[in-house]
Amino acid sequence: MKIANAPCSWGVLEFESTARTPSPAQVLDEIAATGYEGTELGDWGFLATDPRQLASDLERRRLALVGAFVDVALSDPAAHVAGEEHAVRTARLTASASASVPILVLSDATARVPKRIAKAGRITPAESLSSAQWDVVAAGAERIARAVRETTGLRTAFHHHCATYVETPDEIDALMRRTAPDLVGLCLDTGHATFGGGDPVDLIDRYGERIWHVHFKDCSRAVAERARAEQWDYLTSIKRGLFCELGQGDVDFRAALHRLRAHGYGRWIVVEQDVLPSMGTPAASAERNRRFLQRLGL
Repeated sequence: MKIANAPCSWGVLEFESTARTPSPAQVLDEIAATGYEGTELGDWGFLATDPRQLASDLERRRLALVGAFVDVALSDPAAHVAGEEHAVRTARLTASASASVPILVLSDATARVPKRIAKAGRITPAESLSSAQWDVVAAGAERIARAVRETTGLRTAFHHHCATYVETPDEIDALMRRTAPDLVGLCLDTGHATFGGGDPVDLIDRYGERIWHVHFKDCSRAVAERARAEQWDYLTSIKRGLFCELGQGDVDFRAALHRLRAHGYGRWIVVEQDVLPSMGTPAASAERNRRFLQRLGL
């Protein structure tokens, strides 16, 4: 397994971009300087969108481009066409600029539905989608994954994500059951799984070889408990440090790594410590996170 980081660890979030966001050069320089071998693309337009320029920017820092995140309002069938176009455009850039074989990371629209933002981390079954709505979400995910594969050859892994309609273990299962396993894989995110009420180790054992991409993110027990008790919304939880440095929260990374190896996972692990722009010390956190993984043998 190889270890990457991502622009979201520097506050480059698809739902919270501001003028305080650090420059692409700073983010890439600090990812490389803190010991990582690769990066994800981040928001469209944050890194260069010209494949030759992007490849040059990465090669100069000896970084691989390992994947790209695309979120689409999958519960809205009217959004599927535009979502497919955006996913294909992103996949083409990623494939053209990468010397390896990156992956397209697809998610439901993140932090864009007020009721899901308000209830992230405490979603009940009654607040989930109907069977017919799940069919729409699955059809959209398959449509996008098929288009990406046919136009670029890249595979698509679905990212379960808090503050979306695919957050809890039951919601992950509802989507996985409705999508073809050779077409739509799973991007396991340990932090989102934990805050969403699941256990990353259970998810690894449940989906096994369908896990095509992994995000290592920790989740603070103290912040999660306060978020639920005081009914914080998703952004407040992040601002209060929900996704803490690796080893400081509830995720058992040693157990997760053991189960990934048992299932034959040998792809990228991407460290993500979602922060809001200008929050915390991204480079220092990235360095500590890398040292933590080195102690686990990564």
